[in-house]
Amino acid sequence: MQNSASDKLFTLINTIFLLVITLMVIYPLYFIVSASFSNPTYILTGEMWLWPKGFNLDSYAKVFENKDIVNGFLNTLKYTTIGTLINLIMTIMAAYPLSRKDFYGRNVIMAIFVFTMFFGGGLIPTYLLIKDLGMIDTFWVMVIPNAVAVWNIIIMRTFFQTTIPLELQESAQIDGCGNIRILLNIVLPLSMPVIAVMILFYAVGHWNSYFQALIYLSDKGKFPLQLILREILIQGEMDELMKGTSESFLKQKLSIEGLKYTVIIVANLPMLLLYPFLQRYFVKGFMIGSIKG
Repeated sequence: MQNSASDKLFTLINTIFLLVITLMVIYPLYFIVSASFSNPTYILTGEMWLWPKGFNLDSYAKVFENKDIVNGFLNTLKYTTIGTLINLIMTIMAAYPLSRKDFYGRNVIMAIFVFTMFFGGGLIPTYLLIKDLGMIDTFWVMVIPNAVAVWNIIIMRTFFQTTIPLELQESAQIDGCGNIRILLNIVLPLSMPVIAVMILFYAVGHWNSYFQALIYLSDKGKFPLQLILREILIQGEMDELMKGTSESFLKQKLSIEGLKYTVIIVANLPMLLLYPFLQRYFVKGFMIGSIKG
């Protein structure tokens, strides 16, 4: 079947429009990568806009020489790994019982969960609660308060209800399997798409988190990378990098200009590397878990 002239025109316009949108998304990312390898002078003067100019690795050397940035990277890696593991376990433990039709009171419990999506205690009461629990300025304050997200429980519960056949679970029960064994041996192996989605959602949330650290942490040794990055990009606090030097204001500005692009690359690279491994599960798990039912 041949396309009409109007169909061809529509396809052409759509193609051009999508190419423009793609360039708008890709160019800022490409610019940051090029800027991280360029001489900061060319960045400030606007001479570098496509290819790296004045290629150098000084900014990368400064990043990996700076103890705060390296320590922040390691802290973020630790918060993300342990936090995502806790998130995943808690979400599965909440979603699986709520997906079972034989679980008495599941609708009431789900309504209570959903209520917390719209109404919260507020920042000050939450801070006082965290303080009373003795978690201020500790590792656990970064992983326990947000141990589970209600929206993710809904996605995973819906996935269990719509994808895992009830007859399969009943058959396992007849064969003598308990609920724990059904979950571990049947439900979870068939739920890799939604588990991959949960890992990606939670990991990105932990990796990009800085506000929680800003509120609850005062020990700089526990700061995540995003809080260190915030100081560089917003506050311009470069005292540690410039300590013991007599650089002029211009040289200091040049150093900050080159450093901020490099830190952005270092901060986002792990998540960019993680996504390709989860991509094949991502669309399937997210769409099934959020639309069906």
